[in-house]
Amino acid sequence: MTDDTTSQDAPTIEMRMSRLIPATPDDVFDAYTDAEKQKIWFSILDEKPGIVEITTDLRVGGQQTAVWGPDENSLFRETQTFIEIDRPNRLVTESTGSGPDGMTMATRVEMTFEAQGDGTLVTVVQSGFPVPEVRDFFEGVVWVGAFDRIEAFLKGQHEGAAV
Repeated sequence: MTDDTTSQDAPTIEMRMSRLIPATPDDVFDAYTDAEKQKIWFSILDEKPGIVEITTDLRVGGQQTAVWGPDENSLFRETQTFIEIDRPNRLVTESTGSGPDGMTMATRVEMTFEAQGDGTLVTVVQSGFPVPEVRDFFEGVVWVGAFDRIEAFLKGQHEGAAV
């Protein structure tokens, strides 16, 4: 978690975090980028189902659009444009998101997927946050929740295969 300065001397607020997920890089990369898998893990830990709509065109220049929320009046929307894809090692996107309140934010997300023992160390570097409080929310809530959901999805997928 750092505040950095870009080459244009415009301040950018960045966060960096890592999580070891007990699955292969291929499995973690696919869970993060495959629309059908995302539709499952986006709501896997929710007490009651909400709305999840996702489309993905996984190619450089392609986009992923996700719309989700508890109901029609509380939807979040994110469109990621794929800048770099090195499956299953690295993924870079430019992301534009909006919340139910109409606020929007554009960030850059760089992810690496590194095999480590029986798992994958996923590292996220996200930059372009407007204020430190938003960065802190993404670091402490958004990404933790995403990793928890992906891990639960992959665990369930593995347990289902073993039955």
